[in-house]
Amino acid sequence: MIVTVTLNTALDLTYRVPALVPRASHRITQVVERPGGKGLNVARVLAALGYETVATGFAGGATGAVLREALAATPVRDELVTTAGPTRRTVAVVDASDGDTTQLNEPGPTVSPAEWESFRERFARLLGGAAAVALCGSLPPGVHVGAYAELVRLARAAGVPVLLDTSGEPLRRGIAARPDLVKPNADELAQLTGSRESRRAALDARRRGAHAVVASLGPEGLLAATPDGLWRAAPPAAVRGNPTGAGDSAVAGLLSGLVDGVPWPDRLVRAVALSTATVLSPVAGEFDAGAYEELLPRVKVTEEIV
Repeated sequence: MIVTVTLNTALDLTYRVPALVPRASHRITQVVERPGGKGLNVARVLAALGYETVATGFAGGATGAVLREALAATPVRDELVTTAGPTRRTVAVVDASDGDTTQLNEPGPTVSPAEWESFRERFARLLGGAAAVALCGSLPPGVHVGAYAELVRLARAAGVPVLLDTSGEPLRRGIAARPDLVKPNADELAQLTGSRESRRAALDARRRGAHAVVASLGPEGLLAATPDGLWRAAPPAAVRGNPTGAGDSAVAGLLSGLVDGVPWPDRLVRAVALSTATVLSPVAGEFDAGAYEELLPRVKVTEEIV
């Protein structure tokens, strides 16, 4: 099984409006509600691809109850730890006139020391049956900044490959614990390394401790710095749509490739095709299955000289 960790889960709301106009009232034409947070998005995509997936992290309050009820309707196994504080909400407003999306994110609940210890014990137990682990997203208030580094070390001690997808100081500390893979976007990579040149920054991030680095470059696709080489992978053409969850779908593609043991170029093809198919989906955190299958043979992968 694949375990995904979402310490700051969310109830994702997607609002569709004819056109988003600042300082104006809007009539919403469609509302979609989904369990969210980066790791839960990853888990849903993996489950849709047919992988046994377990989701852990935190959920609480009335919002958390709605999230868990929605999660129960999916193939993802719920191993979330209950918190006293309520789960946050995120709102994606999709402008139907051009497909662009505006994102609004609430802060998460404050996690108590007892709640963190309960999660840590559950995570250690789940590692016993895990083929891979993904640590995804922001840290909620109350969780120490070195939490991901601690979880990376636990996974490595258990012999379980671990992917880290976070930002800022949690990424800086987490990468020093030597995860198997980190997946920052261009801004997160620049913040970590101080370089805006993606190739230089990805190689620098590897030197800081990551076994491999796959950087999301938006419409330009992915750049991967790995022990086996340096690759770029890009969709066949730029697409417009809702980018919410696209990076999480890329993580799902990378994890599926890791578990299946396929070569790096094939992992990148899956990741780019899934990410692009997610942008083309009207609902946050879901992918267009038909578009995914159509994109797989069309993703361009090129190897660069290190």
